Amino acid sequence: MKKKYNRPEVPEPPSPNQRKESLPWQKPKPSGEDPEGPGKLQAIFNSPSYVSAIEDTDFLYGEDARGVRLQLDYLKPDSLLKEHGVQHTIVVFGSTRIVEPAAARKKVEQSRDALTANPNDCELQRRLFVAERILAKSHYYDIAREFSRLVANAGEGPQDSRLVVMTGGGPGVMEAANRGAYDAGAKNVGLNIILPHEQYPNPYVTPDLCFRFHYFALRKMHFMMRAKALVAFPGGYGTFDELFETLTLIQTRKIKPVPVVLVGEQYWRKAFDIDFLLEEGVIDIEDRDLFWFAETAEDIWEGLLYWYEHNGEKLIEEKQ
Repeated sequence: MKKKYNRPEVPEPPSPNQRKESLPWQKPKPSGEDPEGPGKLQAIFNSPSYVSAIEDTDFLYGEDARGVRLQLDYLKPDSLLKEHGVQHTIVVFGSTRIVEPAAARKKVEQSRDALTANPNDCELQRRLFVAERILAKSHYYDIAREFSRLVANAGEGPQDSRLVVMTGGGPGVMEAANRGAYDAGAKNVGLNIILPHEQYPNPYVTPDLCFRFHYFALRKMHFMMRAKALVAFPGGYGTFDELFETLTLIQTRKIKPVPVVLVGEQYWRKAFDIDFLLEEGVIDIEDRDLFWFAETAEDIWEGLLYWYEHNGEKLIEEKQ
């Protein structure tokens, strides 16, 4: 039974949303008081200064708001990753051009047909050669997909989001890694970037964890903030960028060392001649031990578990 209070001097609480009487600023100045008033008011409404800062895209994309944009590029992904319980990530990089085997075989067939029709066309010969090289590497798509499934099923299973796969959100190897987690029903992350031309995320990124960054620098920061490992498959400039930046951060101890795995020793031995760098004296012997090679999904996963065990840590930490 509701208790009755005998306090007649206490007024009823006001409505939180609405007044009984409107305030003066809730109505425009009457035209009867100034016939030109409505036109003057409309001029104010039309002025860019009257648009609130958070709605003024011209202002937000201007030079003076760069600091704010940097903060927002950091804050939004950080907030949502925390909201979804993502504590740590395994970052997977690799070529956007290494597609799944079926698609790679189709590309080879199309290139062969085109060359058959024009056998002396040097450009078509080159395209066939490249298509065949991509087909030879297409098994890495399957490896990345399988590795991601292993990550997804670790810990307490796919619903455990403490450790998830994170990629650049694009096609190729990154698609494969996101797809493996998707296959297992686990959350995964894609960090896309706004580019001058149209760019689509791969369809296997968890919708609520697919981000678009304005700045490469903040995107890179989010790759490393929660990273428990970097797994680099054969790739081009983008893969090299992330790989060498991570190795530099570890080399200089700017970050706590994390394991770095290069998948496909034959590719990486040719693309990245570590022995030459040692012979030239531009790195130290200990810098050679900042990474290792692997060939299969199981090799990668077992190597990461061993690295953390040898370091006296756990790849997936105990729940608090």
